[in-house]
Formats: sequence, C-alpha cells, structure tokens
Amino acid sequence: MARQDTRPLLGKVNVLRDNIGTVFVGNTGAVRSLCVGFFSGLHVLVEDIPGVGKTTLAKTLARSAGLDFARLQFTPDLLPGDVIGTTVWSAERHDFLFKPGAVMHQFILADEINRASARTQSALLEAMQEHAVSVDGTTHVLPEPFFVIATQNPLSFTGTFPLPEGQVDRFGVSFSLGYPPEPDERNILSRFQEEDPLQKLEPVMTPADVSEIRLAVRRVFADDKIKEYIVAIAGKTRSSSKVRLGMSPRGSQHLLLASQAAAFLEGRDFVSPEDVLGVADIVIPHRLHLRAEARLENASPAQVAREIVSKVKTPTGLER
Repeated sequence: MARQDTRPLLGKVNVLRDNIGTVFVGNTGAVRSLCVGFFSGLHVLVEDIPGVGKTTLAKTLARSAGLDFARLQFTPDLLPGDVIGTTVWSAERHDFLFKPGAVMHQFILADEINRASARTQSALLEAMQEHAVSVDGTTHVLPEPFFVIATQNPLSFTGTFPLPEGQVDRFGVSFSLGYPPEPDERNILSRFQEEDPLQKLEPVMTPADVSEIRLAVRRVFADDKIKEYIVAIAGKTRSSSKVRLGMSPRGSQHLLLASQAAAFLEGRDFVSPEDVLGVADIVIPHRLHLRAEARLENASPAQVAREIVSKVKTPTGLER
C-alpha cells in the first residue's frame, strides 16, 4: 500500500481540537476519545451523571466541524416516528408525504437515550448501521457524513431503560467524563460567567473535510499481525469464564477502525500494537456482558477487558 501524507489533514484536526478547547474545559482524554470515534466514523456513547458537560462537548464538536446538527431529547413518551419520520396525508396532493424525523441530519445528539422505551431506542438501529431509515416500505438515505453521539444516565437513575445489546454493539466508542478537578471547575465558572462561549464558536472544518479525513483514516495501514492480534483479543472475550457475551465481529471491526484513527491522530500512517492498546478501554468494555459470578465479585467490564487484553501476546516484527 502506498504511503499517504496525513500531515495536512492532521493539521485540520488539531485546529478543531483547539477550537473545542475554547469552550470545553479540560479532560483532553475525553476529547481525544471523541475524535477517535468521530474521525473513524464510529458512533459514540457517553455514560455519566447529568451536568458534567456531555451535551456541551457534543455541540462544540458539531459546530466546530461545520455539520448540520440536531438534538433529540429522549423521554418515555418519545415515539419512533419522532426519530426517523413518518408519512402524513396531504389533502392538496391527495397523497402521503414523508415528514422527516430528527435523525435526518449529519450530526445527531441523542440526549439521555436510555430514558426512552426500547421501541423508540431501536428506531436508531438502521440509521446507525446503514445510514438510512425505512418508513412505510421506503428507504430514505441519511446525509453524509453521518454521526451519532448518545448520552445516557447510569442505570441506577430513576426512569431509565437499559439499551438492548444490539444497540450497544453499534456504538463503536464509549467513555465517561466524570467530575472535573477543582482547577478545571474554577475555569468553567470563569469561562461561562458572563456569556456562553459556544454561542460565538465558529466552524473550522467543513463536511467535505470530515469525509476526507475519514477516508484517510481507513487508508492507515494495518499489518496482518495487527488483525490477528485483534482477532485474538476478541476470541479471549468470548472464551473468558467471566464473560457471558463477548465481542462480536462488528466489535473487532470497530477496534481496528479506532486503532487506525488513533494512529492517524498520532501522525502515523500505520497501526502499532500500542494504538490497539490505547483504544481498547473505549472500544471493548461496553460490549462485554459479565456473568453473575463476576458481578458478585464486583468485577467491572473495564477491569475484565484490561485483564483479557493483558493476556494476549503483543505482536512484533510488523511491516510498516
């Protein structure tokens, strides 16, 4: 495979990250994780308590990237038609017309997704996987580049409905923000004291730039040994005595894509084992469903994922 010069595109990414930093305070790790998902085309799930900046981070990325943005607040009374659209009768045309739902945008923020019923949650399945929605037998293609970032409250919170396994598996990247350290929280108070900096934020990228970067990410070289390494990790999750349901082949694809994005963000055009290890914590844990015995031992999916990855031999002698 011919080597590609990623420096011009990486420069645009760095400008975008700096632009995000003018609004979103601190937590560069979360910004990096979001960029890994966004530029690899993998949808992102952020689970955390209310008020820690999940929505601010999503809206800042959407505006910085210049994408058509829609926020959809998931509530128990939200219907699938509100998400994907519905057909309505037109008295003027004497025919049924398609009325698009909120998902017909480039950048979707599905806020508090687990407050809606499973039926409404599932309305996003086709959109996330195939970038299209089907209404009354007609398929409607979504605008590109398409991206979903969903937030969810911890399942212990009132009024939450667990996401089905099939939906969770469609999210390529998942992470939490957590409480900010005291210096960052003081900075938040100062930055938002007189005005909301998000209101003055200008785009530093175009949809065409996003599509070009995503294509460049997919062209990042991955040696066959890297692919074997990922397959071995996936196999270990399926055979672990602590795991009831391990990574799917889709999960393996997501791990490779995220690793390619991580390499791209580091300015390289090839994937190293360190790239795989660097994204394992945000790609693997949310896919693992632990056995009851493991949960009784207070094991977490993140702990089990790290334990599994540590037991897989790291490849050496890679072609670059």
